[in-house]
Amino acid sequence: MDLGEESAVKKLLTAVAMLCASLPAAAQKQEVLHLYNWNNYMSEETVKRFEDVCKCKVKQSYYGSNDELLAKLQAGAKGYDVLVPTMSAVEALIKRNALLPLDKAKLPNLKNVMPGYLNTAFDPGNTYSAPYAMSITMLGYNDKKIAELGLPTDSWALIFDPKNLEKLKGKVTVLDDQRELFAAAAKYLGYSVNDMDEEKLKQARELIRKAKPYWAAFNAQSYIKELTVGNIWVAHGYSNDIFQANLDAVAAKRPFAIKHALPKEGAVLALDALVIPRSAPRPELAHQFINFMLDGRNSADLTNLIGSGNPNDDAQKHIKPEIKANKAVFPDAEMAKKLEMLKDLNAKQLRTLSRLWTEVKLK
Repeated sequence: MDLGEESAVKKLLTAVAMLCASLPAAAQKQEVLHLYNWNNYMSEETVKRFEDVCKCKVKQSYYGSNDELLAKLQAGAKGYDVLVPTMSAVEALIKRNALLPLDKAKLPNLKNVMPGYLNTAFDPGNTYSAPYAMSITMLGYNDKKIAELGLPTDSWALIFDPKNLEKLKGKVTVLDDQRELFAAAAKYLGYSVNDMDEEKLKQARELIRKAKPYWAAFNAQSYIKELTVGNIWVAHGYSNDIFQANLDAVAAKRPFAIKHALPKEGAVLALDALVIPRSAPRPELAHQFINFMLDGRNSADLTNLIGSGNPNDDAQKHIKPEIKANKAVFPDAEMAKKLEMLKDLNAKQLRTLSRLWTEVKLK
């Protein structure tokens, strides 16, 4: 070997040695999946299980409403790999070209989603979204107090009819959410939650105005606690929140339970989905996470944790029997026909609704 060849070999060996020396440090560096989610909307056990499988970490940030999520993304927030918006917000994000089309070849567990929750008008063909969980906006009530008063719990009349409200004055809260409250009023009046005819919206406004003096508050934040301690007896709220209120009441050994009531007129169904923003830094890991969450066992964890409805057929065998038997959480076929998902509003519709909402709040 001449001096030139010997020098070349030494350089090669030095380069290999340097590469090998760097491998342990590189191997220790974990990928981090950034998840933008609703608060308390994923079991810690499920997250840990995914981290063990992917040898990565999951970092969650939280939002309190779809409007907050949309506003933050509109303002330019980046770095998220997976979002969990409601389908009306999915529709808005699709219109903004803000979502990455899903690679179905990487999501074999999508087959576990019940057909009735696929191919919606919000996202035909599920090009961008994988259904994750659902909740129903309904009534939660203190079973002891309502039984004592002899009031019916199968209708929105419980929070809109003055005959009922006279017995409940100061003990009712409704969601501080214009779409949700107008939707409940629309259902009570026999209309679709998405009917934006101004005259029908004005009827809903008047219904709300007449009931408002009897209500304790517009409350979307603390009504779980207020139900749990007995300060309020009826709440217009989300099915999973009502489930949590009852768990808290049981844990505190209250002399009452918090029950679900699904009004016979129908209600709002919120179907939440897993989506990948177009700007996601780790789309491969995002697909892996979504497919993992569509596994039946992993999907069932959330229902068992917070009492959410579940569109995953494979999850049913893992859900606690007492939750699966609750028809307010898992409505039968007849009631399911009366559930509607809120659609994204155009600018004119939003202005009209916002004006009527302001009139409700100020008068």
